[in-house]
Amino acid sequence: MNLTEFNQSERCDHFSCPERSVSPAVYILLYVCSVVVVLLTLCGNMLVIISVLHFKQLHTPTNMLLLSLAVSDFLVGAFVMPTMFIWTIESCWIFGRDFCISFWFSDGFLTIISIYNVTLIAVDRYLSLSNPFLYMNRVSVRITAIVILVDWYLVVAYNLTFIYFNGNFTISVMCPGECLFIVNEIWAVIDLVVLFIFPLSVIITLYTRVFVIAKKHVTAIRELNNHTRPKTQKITSHSMKSERKAAKVLGILVSVFLVCLLPYFIYSLLGDVIEIQTETIQKLVIMFYFNSTINPVIYALFYPWFRRCVKLIITLQIFQTNSALINVLS
Repeated sequence: MNLTEFNQSERCDHFSCPERSVSPAVYILLYVCSVVVVLLTLCGNMLVIISVLHFKQLHTPTNMLLLSLAVSDFLVGAFVMPTMFIWTIESCWIFGRDFCISFWFSDGFLTIISIYNVTLIAVDRYLSLSNPFLYMNRVSVRITAIVILVDWYLVVAYNLTFIYFNGNFTISVMCPGECLFIVNEIWAVIDLVVLFIFPLSVIITLYTRVFVIAKKHVTAIRELNNHTRPKTQKITSHSMKSERKAAKVLGILVSVFLVCLLPYFIYSLLGDVIEIQTETIQKLVIMFYFNSTINPVIYALFYPWFRRCVKLIITLQIFQTNSALINVLS
């Protein structure tokens, strides 16, 4: 995500690191809160990663996508969130030019991979509900893993291309205490389409279709109540309800993601209309980062299997023989 993908070079002429305007107590509190958020992000997503990797029952195509999302969220907490917190609290970039370059590359890569992980989750839910037989026969863990690897590879390639062909090499510390990433107009449009318009259109379109299909399932279940025997009805209804519940939970995940993402892009699109303030953009970027902290909380609230896995991990039962075969879905 490019904090300054609009021309702000003119505001750098008289820029210098401002004196801190907060009391020492508030200053310390901000750092304590930042550390807590980073630790929650790291620990929460690490629990998701361990759960999906360790327990055989969780080796499903959908969970592989959740694993990919958890990995990207963990990396956000490890590499970009701490730096952004320090930059915001200090009101000054204190890490130098080389780290500025690394920071924006990591930020751009992890932002895009998170967006496309969520896009793939929307595709997965649409395929599983619109054509369940095709999904069961064709979409396997192996194929999903290949798709995820290709996705990560393409995102790395895009980021390298973006940096290399964006006019001159314009990632630099242009003013004292500032780390700017100036993007030319052509690449700003390309980035907007790749990073926002295309994935958002796919997510909204597919989830609209998902909820239409889910509504049809409700109608189908009601018809089963009248035309099938109780046992058959119970099995079929349970299957449909399970798919609809999965779509609902992942719909919440996608909705929270969009709530965290949209303010930044709306503000970015208004760059030619209103004066862009680095401090405001920093706060909006941090809001997007918070999505990486919130995702494990969503799993804990809506996925019983995740709560069971966390209990097994915390009590160290995963180190027991054959713990990977424990039934965590019942």
